[in-house]
Amino acid sequence: MPAQVATAADFSNDTWWIVLIKAVGIVAFLLTSVLIAIWFERKVVARMQIRPGPNWHGPFGLLQSLADAMKLLLKEDINVKAADRIVYLLAPMISVFSALLIFAVIPLGPEVSMFGVTTPLQLTDFPVAVLYILAAASFGVYGIVLGGWSSGSTYPLLGSVRSTAQVISYELAMGLSLVSVFILAGSMSTSQIVDSQSQIWWFLPLLPAFVIYFVSMVGEVNRLPFDLPEAEGELVSGFMTEYSSMKFAWFFLAEYINMLNVSAIAVTLFFGGWRAPWPLSAVNDGMFNEGWWPLLWFLAKLWFFMFLFVWIRGTLLRFRYDQFMKLGWKVLIPASLVWIVVVAAVQGARQFMEVDLQTMLYVLAGAALVAVAVSFLIPERRQEDEEPPSEEFDAFAGGYPVPPLPGQTLPPSPRRRRLQEADVSATTDLLTDGSTAGAGPARPEDEEEPRG
Repeated sequence: MPAQVATAADFSNDTWWIVLIKAVGIVAFLLTSVLIAIWFERKVVARMQIRPGPNWHGPFGLLQSLADAMKLLLKEDINVKAADRIVYLLAPMISVFSALLIFAVIPLGPEVSMFGVTTPLQLTDFPVAVLYILAAASFGVYGIVLGGWSSGSTYPLLGSVRSTAQVISYELAMGLSLVSVFILAGSMSTSQIVDSQSQIWWFLPLLPAFVIYFVSMVGEVNRLPFDLPEAEGELVSGFMTEYSSMKFAWFFLAEYINMLNVSAIAVTLFFGGWRAPWPLSAVNDGMFNEGWWPLLWFLAKLWFFMFLFVWIRGTLLRFRYDQFMKLGWKVLIPASLVWIVVVAAVQGARQFMEVDLQTMLYVLAGAALVAVAVSFLIPERRQEDEEPPSEEFDAFAGGYPVPPLPGQTLPPSPRRRRLQEADVSATTDLLTDGSTAGAGPARPEDEEEPRG
């Protein structure tokens, strides 16, 4: 059974002023959403910790985010003397610019009437729109690495290298998790992917890919439990340590816009995009999937994922860096590759061998159960009691103290050696006194002379 052919959005009626209205509307929507997201995060985390949260400025504390933005805007702008001035100023602009690009291809709704012009609720679309999204997200890495390098300081440089490795690692898993969506939808156009989910949202048949994408998107935007730019050993802010005032606000703005971006991608590719949930989608021949109603469903799904970001931040602890990289390279990427092979095999069998999908799902479920049963029969490998002899390691060999690698041991410290020798001598004296006391009555020459 061939895949359903989806239709792309029609932008033939768009004029220059309609495009301008859409572009300005997207920028205004993102800036406003960032202010709401900051207030929303502080309020939700406060409720999780049994605190009131922002409640002083404006009704329900809604103006607190605006006050914080004005503080950053009017704060004294400090430039680092040792910084590369041009790159130092350019780096936060790159981060914000790349973050603003992604929403250009996100469909917010179907065709609507806007000032008498019938146009889709989407700025633009093209056959490889998802690849454009991945390219724009990858471009933001330059803002991170250049911001840390141009600051002229060691800690921002370390933070930028760490953050860049993190983003690149999880972008690979994220891109691989989206391949199965392309296979089922038959397109990389965002509007066609949304149209292909008219019968079923892709997160149901592609649940493993959705789980991999969800974990990857949390790691992509440096959020807990993956906020590794703020390292415990440094107690600084990572690659943006030497930034202040509005330049720091640009990095802060880019982080929250990227949260909105990855949430919008999850909604578009896995949760039906702007389509209404099942009970409402069947009401009156899809009445809630027409007009301006779909914009409401898209925003509801978007803020559902934003709530998950906040929920995870208020619940989980930070990973160690080795655990984080192991999860990305040894778990998510291999699992994505295996899932791509499975989905490609199923889709190929459906199209070329005309195998019923239900029968194939039963076969795959049976194979999974057999694999799980066999895994219980494999005996667990026991670790040997005797550990291999470890070589002594000189921590000061290169002039700087460094920790030993696995299998290496540090020589005992002089202080510990002195303490051990003191303990041995004290034990010897105690045993000597005890043996003397238990040897019988003392001889006359050993008796103490009477005192006068």
